Order: sequence, then structure tokens, then C-alpha cells
Amino acid sequence: MASYKQTEYEVLRRRCVALQQQGWKQVAIAHALGLTQGWVSRTLTKYRQQGQEALAWQKQPGAKSRLTDEQLIELVAELNKGAEYHGFPGHIWTRPRVNEVIKKLFGVSYDPSQVGRILKKVGWSRQKPQRIARQQNQQRVQQWRDERLPELKKSPN
Repeated sequence: MASYKQTEYEVLRRRCVALQQQGWKQVAIAHALGLTQGWVSRTLTKYRQQGQEALAWQKQPGAKSRLTDEQLIELVAELNKGAEYHGFPGHIWTRPRVNEVIKKLFGVSYDPSQVGRILKKVGWSRQKPQRIARQQNQQRVQQWRDERLPELKKSPN
């Protein structure tokens, strides 16, 4: 089956119906439009059952969330307590760590990619590490560059 954009499927569904109304057989419609016979059959069946609205493009609903809005609020409150509070070494939250908290609190497990989606939904974003250590003393760094680095760069003859 050819690759189509979502809006192109609406055009194809309308074309399927038009060709069928002109007397074309499903096999011929499928072949002419580069579709499977099953796709054409499902399209025509939906059209017979629902009329013109069956031909319009509609976003497909995803699966119902396994966490309620109240649970998401509770999750954020727990994450704000920090990773160490939940028994993890260090203060960094990773998707697997968040998934463990979700499992412990709500008995639900997610794929790590879906944990990222949940975090985005509650307003958390992925953080990039800082290039400079927070505790770094700029004066001492500059002193090291001025005094020690030139010595290290000198090569023995």
C-alpha cells in the first residue's frame, strides 16, 4: 500500500465511494488507487453505516491514560521531593527512576518513552547538564590556567 498523509486518506475515501457509485468493483478500486482491498472494503462499509461523515479525516483517539489527573498531581508532588527521598543515589531523575516511582505509587508500569511523554504533560522538561561545575571557583581556575597550564605545556627538549 502506498504511503499517504492523513488528509490524503480523506480524498482517497471519497474517491473510493465515487468509483464504487460508478459501478467499479472493490478489487479494481484498490488496484487503481494503490490501496489494499481490505482498506477499500472497510472504507465502503463505514460509508454505508455512517454516511459522509465516515469519509472525513478524524484524529484517532489514543488509549485512555492509566493515570488520573489527581495521580499526575500526586506524582509531581512526589518527584518534587527529590530522587534521594525515593531511595535513588544522587538527585537526578531519569525516566526509569520515574517509572519505578509510578510503579510503587500507582501499580502501573510504562515504557521509558511514555514516561517522557507523561513528564512533558505535567510540565517537566529534559534538563541538559551544565558545562561548568556549580561549585567551580573562577579565580582558582584562572590562576591554574595562568600558572600551572604553561608548565604542563612545556615539553622537555
